[in-house]
Amino acid sequence: MLRDFAATATIAATLLAGAAAWAEPIRIDVIERQVVPPPILSNLIAPPEDLGLAGAELGLADIQATGRFTGTNYQLTETRVAPEAAFLPAVQALLAEGARLLVVKAPAADLLELADLPEAAGAVIFNIAVPDDALRGTECRPNLLHTTPSLAMRADALAQFALKKRWTRLALLEGPNPEDAAFAAALRGAVAKFGLTLAGETGWAFDADMRRVASEEVPAFTQGLPDHDLLVVADERGDFGRYIAYNTWLPRPVAGSEGIMPLGFSAAVENWGAAQLQGRFREIAGRGMEAPDFAAWAALAAIGETVTRTGDPAPAALRAYLLSDEFRLSGFLGTPLSFRDWDGQMRQPVPLVTERAVVMTAPLEGFLHEFSELDTLGQDRPGTACTRFGDAR
Repeated sequence: MLRDFAATATIAATLLAGAAAWAEPIRIDVIERQVVPPPILSNLIAPPEDLGLAGAELGLADIQATGRFTGTNYQLTETRVAPEAAFLPAVQALLAEGARLLVVKAPAADLLELADLPEAAGAVIFNIAVPDDALRGTECRPNLLHTTPSLAMRADALAQFALKKRWTRLALLEGPNPEDAAFAAALRGAVAKFGLTLAGETGWAFDADMRRVASEEVPAFTQGLPDHDLLVVADERGDFGRYIAYNTWLPRPVAGSEGIMPLGFSAAVENWGAAQLQGRFREIAGRGMEAPDFAAWAALAAIGETVTRTGDPAPAALRAYLLSDEFRLSGFLGTPLSFRDWDGQMRQPVPLVTERAVVMTAPLEGFLHEFSELDTLGQDRPGTACTRFGDAR
């Protein structure tokens, strides 16, 4: 299914001297690999069908507005690949048509297969959904950038918050799914990185309907955990975590996948002009902006910012500028966004949010870094396992 959104631009040379006007629009492809969601204990809150895609549409509207003054046209092509359809032939067809700027919402395996295609070697691919640390480490690719925070960034944000609150003894409750194990591993790494103590941990061991028995089962289940200041939950599918708060044996705050959540973005983010971003997004989507929406918006905004500053829409030139010290993107999070030139990860603050409010935004005051305080979140240059990305400096 394809939908095209084309900008009708005018030239205003007085506002950007030397800006080039392209006869053909700059093509940006948004690709979603649809997946059948796994069963969970409660389907009370289903994810929006346009999650991520709506953010791309807002991003297009924003860069179109600038393009009208610079004589730049943009065209957004949206492709959804059904769960039963083959992914690679679909993206190969787009590459054969000339697609080179790809904003992709797909599982890690599909992302890597796309990045490894010979015809995608000269493309720039933005990952807007997969937080796996391996994609920024041993499985990094030179044509793959990430506008969604890594698991390590989210875990480090939560560890900074815990340390700031002097909640130094943590307990971990890990779900049974692979994504839960990955987040739990990132949390353990953050505990070690910031000198916290993991007092105890346990795995979720129930498959019952917690809507009926949470008040009976959860207290007994958590009774065996040693004394702790903060209970951290790794439940990335939203399966059981919602039943943990206020049912634990010890009255302790809950964080991680539930409670105080470190997220790339949230409908609760309002400071630094984000209220205006949220308002424009609600006009398009009829809901609040979530992390994949923001990641897609950031990818489009980064493309638009680069083309405006450099006057060159070629993928190689775009990649080089994105990874340079000159690139900065105003991202409504209090600090300009940029990209790490050792693994392609977008540097960004990580809001720590509840369902309706921002508690704090990491990096927190006092966590310093010789280059950028944003590099206190996630994998820094000295410890990176990425050897295939290349250094743009």
